[in-house]
Amino acid sequence: MVDRGLDLYETPPCAVHALMGVEQLPHKIWEPAAGRGAIVNVLREAGHAVVASDIAQYDFDLHFVSDFLAQTKMPAGCECILTNPPFAIVGEFIERALDLAPRVIMLARLALLESTKRTEILEHRGLARVHVFRNRLPMMHRDGWAGPRSTSATAFAWFVWDRTHRGPATFHRISHDNDTTGKAMHAVLIDSTPRSPSPRINGPANRRLK
Repeated sequence: MVDRGLDLYETPPCAVHALMGVEQLPHKIWEPAAGRGAIVNVLREAGHAVVASDIAQYDFDLHFVSDFLAQTKMPAGCECILTNPPFAIVGEFIERALDLAPRVIMLARLALLESTKRTEILEHRGLARVHVFRNRLPMMHRDGWAGPRSTSATAFAWFVWDRTHRGPATFHRISHDNDTTGKAMHAVLIDSTPRSPSPRINGPANRRLK
């Protein structure tokens, strides 16, 4: 088995820019798996106040070091938890976030939707929107990876929970434009709202319109 260490896989900046193109984020946000600051830096550049924490200290300044699963309250003033949770404990991470925050936004594999054991967090805890990347994100390599970098073969999405949401979640397709700096130049939201069927034309099926 490969040693995943503390499961640090840095988020591509273009993924965060794409999210900001389709979601209106609150001013003060908590990033509880901040790692080396990939998400935090993009949010701060956009004017957000971000509280950064993690279970370990990397070469990035944190407000505090702590196990997120042991937290019992939000940092003062924070309105949202936004992070790329550790893959090995993604379900537990989301569940803890939902207990703490009125709004939760997580970058996760689209396969998160497949598990029956996640029925509670996916169907009964206010999942409002799922923004699926229509083009694959750059590969998220584990911390310390020194090999070649490529595009991921894994489908990812931003999952958005809101305690005030009622009804089923809506699904949207978004795109990122990844330039040489790793930033998204724009994000494209594809509306998934069902449309009424086109009106049928009376007459024989083989009738030609002139």
